[in-house]
Amino acid sequence: MLLQTEREQIVVFGRKLIESRLTTGTGGNLSIFDREKGLYAIKPSGVEYKDITAIDVVVMDLDGNIVDGRSKPSSEHNMHRILYQNRTDINAVIHTHSVYSTTLACLGRELPAAHYLVGFGGGNKIPLAPYATFGSQELAQFACEAMDGYYGVLLANHGLLTAGGTIGYAFSAAEEIELCAEIYWRALAVGEPNILTEEQMDDVLAKFSTYGQPTKTS
Repeated sequence: MLLQTEREQIVVFGRKLIESRLTTGTGGNLSIFDREKGLYAIKPSGVEYKDITAIDVVVMDLDGNIVDGRSKPSSEHNMHRILYQNRTDINAVIHTHSVYSTTLACLGRELPAAHYLVGFGGGNKIPLAPYATFGSQELAQFACEAMDGYYGVLLANHGLLTAGGTIGYAFSAAEEIELCAEIYWRALAVGEPNILTEEQMDDVLAKFSTYGQPTKTS
């Protein structure tokens, strides 16, 4: 099976998205890129995560062609493809409709550094991409531009997009950014959150570069 390992990981991490309540039903999508082969494995469209098997996962090339798989690919495949085309540090992409991140996106708000774990997104905030219809090339372009220099971006009136060198990092970023979004939302309900300075976040990002077992660009 072409990209068997990557297809099996799509199944595993897709179910983790549901178990972690980062998305529901068939919502969201995820992909993994084999840079050597120039191919990526991506979730099939409209199939519940619990029902997906490795053979259902679609393999595509960077020209948007289906190379292997019996299913229709995610409607957001262009949003994944454009990141692989433009970011050599990205080999995995996750898109979710996680509640708190999506709430901020629907309010037209970026996610500032109210908590240092925002640094999982690669900077001192999670930026906001303008709204465009789901599955459109326009949305793919907006997301790519907004994610420049980051590993996470909010999609206006839509959801959250995260990425990384591995699917493990992209998933961790989705979890931690959603946690930060919830903390920020709850803090706003009480008062005005204290936002960490750019200098403070620079210190955080420097520590992140040597924390644990690095996977972001491996």
